[in-house]
Amino acid sequence: MNKENAIEVRNMYKHFTVEYDKANTLKERLIFWKRGNKEVKEVLKDISLDIKKGETVALIGTNGSGKSTLLKLMTKIIYPNKGTLETDGKLTSLLELGAGFHPDFTGRENIYFNASIFGLTHQEIDKRIDDIIEFSELGENIDNPIRTYSSGMYMRLAFSVAINVDAEILLIDEILAVGDQHFQDKCFAKLEELKNSDKTIVIVTHSLGVVKELCDRAIWIYKGEFRLDGDPTYVIDEYLKQVAKDHHDEQKKAIESGKEKVRGIVFIDSPKDFAEIQQYDGVLNFSGWQLANSEDALLKIVLDEEVVDSTEIRRTTRQDVYNAYLEQFAGFIEESKLGWSFDRLCQDFEKGTHHLKVSCIMPNGETLTEKEIAFQIV
Repeated sequence: MNKENAIEVRNMYKHFTVEYDKANTLKERLIFWKRGNKEVKEVLKDISLDIKKGETVALIGTNGSGKSTLLKLMTKIIYPNKGTLETDGKLTSLLELGAGFHPDFTGRENIYFNASIFGLTHQEIDKRIDDIIEFSELGENIDNPIRTYSSGMYMRLAFSVAINVDAEILLIDEILAVGDQHFQDKCFAKLEELKNSDKTIVIVTHSLGVVKELCDRAIWIYKGEFRLDGDPTYVIDEYLKQVAKDHHDEQKKAIESGKEKVRGIVFIDSPKDFAEIQQYDGVLNFSGWQLANSEDALLKIVLDEEVVDSTEIRRTTRQDVYNAYLEQFAGFIEESKLGWSFDRLCQDFEKGTHHLKVSCIMPNGETLTEKEIAFQIV
């Protein structure tokens, strides 16, 4: 093992055997002797990577990609079926917060139980217990049975124990949303402090903002295979492109099979409904946005029963809409084409009530959704 590395993984494979309709008793085995279908699920395939000492690295990927399994292999909770995984240094994992807690004992007593799981002696815990209690912010509650704790208090205590263990390698799996916002900020600051020391940190998280802020590298695992490793911003961008493509393909299949319907959304930003607009020699701007989970969906705008020609409509960038609907409509929306706008001269309108209708339609004329407003020219 290279002395500069904290973790080395070489050509590692991991699979699990899943048994269906397993007979659990002798009677069931005799009666249902044909049961016991098995399926081998390959979770990780030919993974090789190095994590250097002092690095903060994120493992990213969709649910089921194998990143949490890889983290558990690093802790040696489970072992690979093929290949090798070596670590150099005392290791602490934050995978199951509160493992080892007993509800009938106090928070203080459980600190000793839980910290001993991480390998600390009684004397070492004595030196740290004040820091652990202070970090947890439990105050007098520390001497109450933890069955009386709220879920937030429970998680805060568990995190406080784990984060104050003096380990060289820290493995964290999706536990950064601990407690209220104040405590989350405190946990993040603690991780930044550890990052700036000589600790090696490996994080599994879906919080991509945390990855960009905290990590030196991001490693993308895709369907059990190593896909990309490098600067977090670039790796995350490539990851999100693949997520959008996969979502797009899944939605198309679901729509074609009848499991999902084509959906559209339209919105009118300007003018507002029931708005009163002074008639003057100027330009009246109409604007809004539209999206759908189909590339075939069209935008139709009708102003006072007259269809606005598509050549008059400008498609514009709407970062706010893109951010809000990226997850729901991934793969179907282009940030630069979400908005729409067109202009009319105010003098072309007679005084009185006017109507604007915006629709999202399919090529066959089917209306997915529409929005209509009325405004006054005075």
